Amino acid sequence: MRIVMMGTGTFAEPTFEALLAAKENVVGLVTQPDRDGGNKRGSTRQTGKGMAAIAADSGVPVIQPQSINTPDGLEQLRAFKPDLLVVAAYGQILKPDVIAAPTHGAINVHASLLPKYRGASPIAHAILNGETRTGVTIIRITPGLDAGEMLAQEAVDIGPTETTGELEARLAPLGARLCLDVVRRMKAGPVSGAKQDPALVTKAPKLTKEQGLIDWTQPAERIANHVRAMQPWPTAYTFFHRPGKEPMRVIIAAVTIPPWGEWRTNEPFEGRLLREYAIPQPGGGSMTLPIDGRLFVTAGWLEGRRATTLEILELQPAGKKRMTADEFLRGYPIQDGYRFGPEVLV
Repeated sequence: MRIVMMGTGTFAEPTFEALLAAKENVVGLVTQPDRDGGNKRGSTRQTGKGMAAIAADSGVPVIQPQSINTPDGLEQLRAFKPDLLVVAAYGQILKPDVIAAPTHGAINVHASLLPKYRGASPIAHAILNGETRTGVTIIRITPGLDAGEMLAQEAVDIGPTETTGELEARLAPLGARLCLDVVRRMKAGPVSGAKQDPALVTKAPKLTKEQGLIDWTQPAERIANHVRAMQPWPTAYTFFHRPGKEPMRVIIAAVTIPPWGEWRTNEPFEGRLLREYAIPQPGGGSMTLPIDGRLFVTAGWLEGRRATTLEILELQPAGKKRMTADEFLRGYPIQDGYRFGPEVLV
């Protein structure tokens, strides 16, 4: 079976390497044109070996059209005379003519438990929404977005502190294993799968840089999920406000939720940097917690007017390196009125 691999980035690499290691007849690679986004200074995108580099090491011909759906791109694809397309994180929606080019159609390695999280960013959206389990689904590609029948699926637990990048690194080899199994089954004969339930469909559209902005009116748990989901790109960020100074952009890299976490209050004060922390006591009153070297920020409310708090563990002020909260506080000791929020406070 003549296989053409289509993919870009670290999620696709293990599938490509697995096909090559299994001595499958990979006759070509279609990958995105080279860009400097993963190598330029300050980039937060994940980079790996590079699909084109893997292909070069194995003698696999490579094409990198701006769009595979153009007449020129389709002509280059057809020149491989493919029997099967194996797609993983390619980054373009395939039009019917491309799907129809191989004699046995096309399959996709998708990083979610479909029909949940159809779209370009399934891992990030699973973490953002507080999911505790996700997985990989191998589907037959159809004109509908991630809507084809499911040929294989396997679930994994999401770690409580796992970021999108970390979870992707675990799911990628799982996807490679499942994909290789499906390819072997297809070589042996027709393969059928399960239809997706339309009532269970959720979407996971491509992330934007603007989505990294933290909304401090959200409860602490939601913000913690947001910080994890935005790594390695676009990263979660906020603006550091100090009276009399311009707002400073700050990347929030790692957070945790204190075990006490919430208390009743009548006054909203989301995004405030705390100089001291008073923990309410069951019998009334409070106990003041020393927080030298630790950075606590007030977050949004839960039901019942219960305020929540987040502890910042690592952050990166604009133009500086990533640092611990203690290192940050040495340079910016907390004063009255210091807070995090959008660039323009309302």
